[in-house]
Amino acid sequence: MSQHPITRSVRIAIVGRNKDTVNYENALRALNADCLTTMDTGHLTEFDGLLLPGGGDITPAFFGQKNQGSKNIDIELDIIQFQALELFLQWKRPVFGICKGMQVINVCFGGTITQHIREAARHAWDSGDKLHPTRAQPASFLAGLYGTEPLTNSAHHQAVNTLGQNLTVIQTADDGIIEGITHNSLPIFGVQWHPERLFPDFMPRLPSHPAPADGTLLFSYFLFLCTSA
Repeated sequence: MSQHPITRSVRIAIVGRNKDTVNYENALRALNADCLTTMDTGHLTEFDGLLLPGGGDITPAFFGQKNQGSKNIDIELDIIQFQALELFLQWKRPVFGICKGMQVINVCFGGTITQHIREAARHAWDSGDKLHPTRAQPASFLAGLYGTEPLTNSAHHQAVNTLGQNLTVIQTADDGIIEGITHNSLPIFGVQWHPERLFPDFMPRLPSHPAPADGTLLFSYFLFLCTSA
């Protein structure tokens, strides 16, 4: 497992609603990053990186579909998250998408979403996260952090379907669901799982399972990108 030292303080914008982003703020602050949850794109230039958090489902019209199982839709938030992502694309600054955030990245690059996966029983929230094996591509940064077979958590009923342009799949679940993507040239990546809930200090021991992937490693990698951009 690789460690990525953070060489300077960084400011991270979390584009979301405050009531939904406490776990993400706690994760960033545990690594001494300055962060702000905001719905205002007017001052994003002040930030080194963008975190797109998990949440409800993306408005299906944004990827050319009618509603076929999407729920907890927040059109205002969707618009602002896409606007923020477009700005960080222009600036070529790092972007980290988690769960819905990864799907926003995929849709932004022209991809589509399966609105309700057949495998939802293995992935959707049910009084807690679901844990399952995954496969990380050997040459990917995820494999460098976790090896090629990390155990990760899930809390989603949707998944990436058609992959967006200039994106590469770097992680899949053992049932084929896409769990991680990265841009081919820009510092933009996303995971379908929830590393903010896999910090050892934030979660209880799970004795019946192998140790899940340590979320601090992935957040540290993101902050390292932000200091290097």
